[in-house]
Amino acid sequence: MNATNAFLWPIRVYYEDTDAGGIVYYANYLKFLERARTEWLRSLGIEQDTWLEHRIGFVVRQVQMDLLRPARFNDELRVTVVVERLKRASVEFSQQVFDNENNVLCQAQIRAACVNLGEVGSAVRAVPMPTEIIEVLKRAS
Repeated sequence: MNATNAFLWPIRVYYEDTDAGGIVYYANYLKFLERARTEWLRSLGIEQDTWLEHRIGFVVRQVQMDLLRPARFNDELRVTVVVERLKRASVEFSQQVFDNENNVLCQAQIRAACVNLGEVGSAVRAVPMPTEIIEVLKRAS
């Protein structure tokens, strides 16, 4: 992961994020990663709701995630986003979740595909990213 190009987003662990033992439930790391990617796009001027109006969206196609250490209720975390590979119809990210002592708690590789959501009831299909999005992502990578 190239730390110089990393986008950083702070996350606080809420009680609802934890299991009965006060440890972050594994699936909630996916939410943390998603929020960081959304805020990264927003910081670049890419508002997903605007593209959804044109029936263009991004869907996660593949996730590889390693949970290395537990996060707990009320921890302050930092989530990074780095573009590893930009393709015509998809983007691959490397993401990490850190605690306040800079320990890596979670690391993940995410592939998201650009899709045309079509009409309600029709099939969702992969499509090339709009040129406006590709250009912004190239500059940010």
